[in-house]
Amino acid sequence: MCDCVCVMFLFVLFMGAFGAEEDTLLCEMLGSPESPLLQKEGDITIGGAFSIHSQMSKTPLSFTDTPQHLTCSRINFREFRFAQTMMFAIEEINNSSSLLPNISIGYKVFDSCGSTLPSMRAVMGLMNGQERSLGKTCSSQSSVHAIIGASESSSTIVMLQISGIFQIPVISHFATCACLSNRKEYPSFFRTIPSDYYQSRALAKLVKHFGWTWVGAVRSDNDYGNNGLATFITAASQEGVCIEYSEAISRTDPSEQVSRVVRVIQSGSARVLVAFLAQSEMDILLEEALKQNLTGLQWVGSESWITAGHLATKSYSGILTGSLGFTIKKTKITGLRDFLLQVNPSQDPQNNLLREFWEATFGCSFQSSLHGQTQCSGSERLQDIDNPFTDVSELRISNNVYKAVYAVAHAMHNMLECGQSGEVVNQSCIWKDDFEPKQVVKHLQDVNFTLQSGERVYFDGNGDPAATYELVNWQRNPAGDIMFVAVGSYDASLPSGKQFTMNGINITWAAESPKRPQSVCSESCLPGFRQAVIKGKPICCFSCIACAAGEISNSSNSAECSSCPLGYWSNEDHSQCVPKVIEFLSYGETMGALLTAFSLFGASLTLAASCIFFQFRHTPLVKASNSELSFLLLFSLTLCFLCSLTFIGRPTEWSCMLRHTAFGIAFALCMSCILAKNIAVVIAFKAKRPANTVPQCSAPLQRTSVLSCTLLQVLLCVVWLTLAPPSPYKNTAHATERIILECDLGSPVGFWAVLGYIGLLAVLCYILAFLARKLPDNFNEAKFITFSMLIFCAVWVTFIPAYVSSPGKFTVAVEIFAILASSFGLLFCIFAPKCYILLLKPEQNTKKHMMARTQSNLP
Repeated sequence: MCDCVCVMFLFVLFMGAFGAEEDTLLCEMLGSPESPLLQKEGDITIGGAFSIHSQMSKTPLSFTDTPQHLTCSRINFREFRFAQTMMFAIEEINNSSSLLPNISIGYKVFDSCGSTLPSMRAVMGLMNGQERSLGKTCSSQSSVHAIIGASESSSTIVMLQISGIFQIPVISHFATCACLSNRKEYPSFFRTIPSDYYQSRALAKLVKHFGWTWVGAVRSDNDYGNNGLATFITAASQEGVCIEYSEAISRTDPSEQVSRVVRVIQSGSARVLVAFLAQSEMDILLEEALKQNLTGLQWVGSESWITAGHLATKSYSGILTGSLGFTIKKTKITGLRDFLLQVNPSQDPQNNLLREFWEATFGCSFQSSLHGQTQCSGSERLQDIDNPFTDVSELRISNNVYKAVYAVAHAMHNMLECGQSGEVVNQSCIWKDDFEPKQVVKHLQDVNFTLQSGERVYFDGNGDPAATYELVNWQRNPAGDIMFVAVGSYDASLPSGKQFTMNGINITWAAESPKRPQSVCSESCLPGFRQAVIKGKPICCFSCIACAAGEISNSSNSAECSSCPLGYWSNEDHSQCVPKVIEFLSYGETMGALLTAFSLFGASLTLAASCIFFQFRHTPLVKASNSELSFLLLFSLTLCFLCSLTFIGRPTEWSCMLRHTAFGIAFALCMSCILAKNIAVVIAFKAKRPANTVPQCSAPLQRTSVLSCTLLQVLLCVVWLTLAPPSPYKNTAHATERIILECDLGSPVGFWAVLGYIGLLAVLCYILAFLARKLPDNFNEAKFITFSMLIFCAVWVTFIPAYVSSPGKFTVAVEIFAILASSFGLLFCIFAPKCYILLLKPEQNTKKHMMARTQSNLP
């Protein structure tokens, strides 16, 4: 069974979703709270959680066997220095007579391994100790009074989810996620490093200051990277800076994922890369960048790695030369270096961490059985070593640890009312056995003191310190080594325009170029062009394209082109507006000339047919065809051909009224003649007596039928012209680049009524012709009329959708084509066979021939 804190934590997180066996399984995987890596007894105990190891074992979960405990490896010298800095500060306070007199401070240091699961194990060990017995019950007091750590935001959040239940204060030296400033969720959290809320905004102002409006971004896939970069992107958009790509990596990602991210960076057009990465992810990214020869980028880094000395000493330091980034100000801690150099396994021969540190530092081993390794003697000198542990030239995060310890000491000093009577300068503190952790939280919130270095330490309402940074630049000294040179500063407490300042020191740029790199997606657009956003890219990345037709721009970098006024259009270079071209179907253009030619050709053929009929007017064939109606039909067909000419040319008030009325009346007359011919034929051949096979219908009756049908169409046209006559209209809707001059129908109902009446007459003609289709061939023309009506109806049925969908002058062309096609169909189907007999087969144009065929076909 796990100790009580483990079970309590599982109960709080999962609210009883798992049973005791599942609880035991997780606790077995985490391992029981181990012994602290470093510890010392004292009246007050400060816990420490540092990423002393940077690699965690991957435990396979089979769910059939008890999982192995998590193990961490690969010692992190920088984090080990943080732990030693905490111990140094505690020793310094214990030796002080003015701070917590007669009160000793102890410590317990656990390894968070830079990951969430070991951090969970560390905080449980800090809170409940290392006891593991079946009958042990939870004590009401935590084994520590405050916790320093952790070095990562995600690990800190996990620790707070457990320690926060008991209101144990956690003071982080390196967790910068802005989410931790939420006092409602984390009331017992403090930190001595500014929130990323300010760093992200400082980075946005930095890239804007240098004119980099097009940047790439890569982040750690954790709370630190995701929250920090999200804040940066928001601030950057407010500054007019755009992000080309935003990629995330984690130290647990497979190599293929990291390789893909580097390829994305390499293929991007942005020459500035903002890297919001923890050190572990930065190491992985740089290793892959070195493999793919990623060079020529201007790196902008977060405080997590921008002053990491081990990055400057490795082979990929050449990639980072010229890097810029904000970090907290460095300082000197008197006596720390001497304290660090005294670290030796002989201080605690049983301490495995000290032995591991010594072996990693000197490349030796305390086990003589290992082949190929030097035997460690313990007398090696740290003074001869230059690594992140012994390097105290860039004390930034270490100073945060130092401040965190002193903040706890001052809070405890005030809580225990040390030296407040005024009688004695170093009066003893009033020890309280039953004080609660929330009292420590309260006094931590109120601390306000100054270190020996002159730095003032206090927390705002969110538990955050003052947000001040210095801008560092990676430059090479004469010896060729990388130096972190301060070239500017950022103070969030100042007004917006004065927060970011440069100190005038020359900056080394990427690849040590003498010129500042340019990172913009698009160059300025010239007059006559506008900015167009590129699909899939931010608004900063645009194309310069010419203004659309009908639009102009007369200045550079125009976001939009202005439209020309109604009746005007843009010239070739889109610099000014000129009057639009007026379009109509004219006689001078090819289409107008062809339609005119066909119209005149049709009228000529009709006149020729009239002449032939007139020449043979006394022959049996012409007489049998009802010569009067035939001449009237030929006359109406001539009008049909000629009325199409009224549709060509510039529309005027008279031409608009004439074209539709002439068309309607001419075709009504034509259909009336055909209808009269069909009626005469049907009546004649439906007579009961064969002797009356070819009676002559009354001429007045035929004239009356033609006249009445035509007058009805005339009446429709008069009503149409009276109520809403057609008129010229400038159409600017169909074509924006030109004005289409056309005839507005005035009343669409009038137009379709005229057209519909013609259609009605055509249908009646077709029906009567169909009924008379079996009458004698040599005498009547019913079959030819039937075929001509089929053509006529097909043309006008097709005309309706073509007319509606055709734009501009093509609407007129479609109407002319329908008029000509239907007119030619009537002319050829009705009169071509007769003209053929009259001219080429005169032997068939006899009464005997026609009567013989007629009698043979009668019943």
